[in-house]
Amino acid sequence: MSVFESNHQSKLQADLQQNLALRRSQGLYRQRQIVEGRQSVRVKVDGESLLSFCSNDYLGLASDDRLIKAWQQGAEKFGVGAGASHLITGHHQAHHELELALAEFMGTDRALLFSTGYMANMAIAASLLGRHDSIFEDKLNHASLLDGARLAPARLHRYPHNDTKKLALALADNPDQKKLIMTDGVFSMDGDQADVRTLTSLAAKASAYLLVDDAHGIGVLGERGRGSLAASGLKINANTLVMATLGKAFGVFGAFVAGSETMIETLIQFGRSYIYTTALPPAIATTLLASLKIVRAEQWRRDKLKDHIAQFRQGAEQLGLALGPSETPIQPLVFGSATSAVVASQKLRQAGLLVTAIRPPTVPEGSARLRITFSANHEPQDIDQLLTALESVCKP
Repeated sequence: MSVFESNHQSKLQADLQQNLALRRSQGLYRQRQIVEGRQSVRVKVDGESLLSFCSNDYLGLASDDRLIKAWQQGAEKFGVGAGASHLITGHHQAHHELELALAEFMGTDRALLFSTGYMANMAIAASLLGRHDSIFEDKLNHASLLDGARLAPARLHRYPHNDTKKLALALADNPDQKKLIMTDGVFSMDGDQADVRTLTSLAAKASAYLLVDDAHGIGVLGERGRGSLAASGLKINANTLVMATLGKAFGVFGAFVAGSETMIETLIQFGRSYIYTTALPPAIATTLLASLKIVRAEQWRRDKLKDHIAQFRQGAEQLGLALGPSETPIQPLVFGSATSAVVASQKLRQAGLLVTAIRPPTVPEGSARLRITFSANHEPQDIDQLLTALESVCKP
């Protein structure tokens, strides 16, 4: 290696190290924690036993013995890998059965499996729109929706959070023939919900597609856990797509998009993140079939979640804690500065509780927070323990 090459490489490394040092100084440096054993409301992290309030395992299914057995049986029957992409030889009978079951669950013509919700959202806008089309996104949408829009050749327009009046004006002023509205159903950092009824109406008036990312609504909201649209008394129409993940309330892994025959076939033909990746292991598909049955049948899990949310919000109000307008298992407690949120998280850990601090750029500047989430596997005494700890942490 020449001296020039060595110096050039050193400069590249120095630039990266400078960026990392800056992130540390801003209180934004992220570090992974090592979890031992099963996912649960009580976890062992870096050798320490903690009561967790930061998982998305809303229905408490991630370690359900019935799903573990289904996974084992699926692996015995299908092996541990799909072997190829869906369009080569990776589309197994288990995938087909799961897609049929999910379509029936959602009340749509078809459903299409993806490995992750991120990959699903990367495929949708780029498959539906061209260079002279437009995308309209809520400013607090998940990063995958924003990245999906950036991948598409269409123009991106962002409207203020949940401001459907501003969206209506933007749609009316836009001359593009094809339009796509993209929104979270439940916003992942705030826990509040999109006005899907108004969005559906606006999409119809503007002859626009509508995509609802229901990663945090599926399994939790609506009749039998059908999600945000069902909770608003809506059916999925021909120009609406719902993307939902299967690693949160469903407790396993993967994602799907539900919609019309034409929309799903369009994703199969043009969705690059679907076409060019290995299919989910079929054993996961068999596990998800078992999970879907539980999600539909065990309403008590959703009822218990509602009780936890009500107990926490009532207790937080009594303590004078300012919570956002969320009626979902996601309850943000905003501190403002990243440092304050991190200190609060550390104090809770000292009290035996695991609650993650969420900082920019995941949330806007000045809105760093504790993102508190609940599971059906929590008990009322766990909520009391959390409130007692928060009272101590949040004292002036």
